[in-house]
Amino acid sequence: MPNTGEDQRHKDRVRSSVDRASVIFAERNLRFTELRRKVFEEIASTQASVGAYEVLDRLAQKGTRLAPISVYRALDALLEAGVVHRLESKNAYFACRRLHEPRTGRRPIFLSCEKCGTVQEVDGHDIFTAIDEAARGGKFEPRVRFVEVSGTCHDCGTRRKA
Repeated sequence: MPNTGEDQRHKDRVRSSVDRASVIFAERNLRFTELRRKVFEEIASTQASVGAYEVLDRLAQKGTRLAPISVYRALDALLEAGVVHRLESKNAYFACRRLHEPRTGRRPIFLSCEKCGTVQEVDGHDIFTAIDEAARGGKFEPRVRFVEVSGTCHDCGTRRKA
């Protein structure tokens, strides 16, 4: 039997994320078009990362048929606005988990569960500082955009031990 309370919380979370993304687009003088909203909504509806073709398939199941280039253009705009991130190792996207937090300018690292696909963001300030210092020591100019760590989330680790 479905948990309607949990379903409603999920819908409220997605709606709140879409609302926040709309504000961020407006603040950056970018257009949050209907297509961008739909693509963002599909990505925000999961805690895992999703590929562009998975987004395309989900939209098609809901009656919106698009060319892949349309989804990729929407993804580019969502990345530019900072409301989604891309996991380079999987070529997949996930909604920024910090949309509702005040912007601190601190860069997150991404923790990606190999079992369930859930992605978390945690503060990576110290890690990026260490990378910058090591690069300076090597007379190297880094262009690090992200740090991604693969492993097992708490829930999957607990299930494995049970």
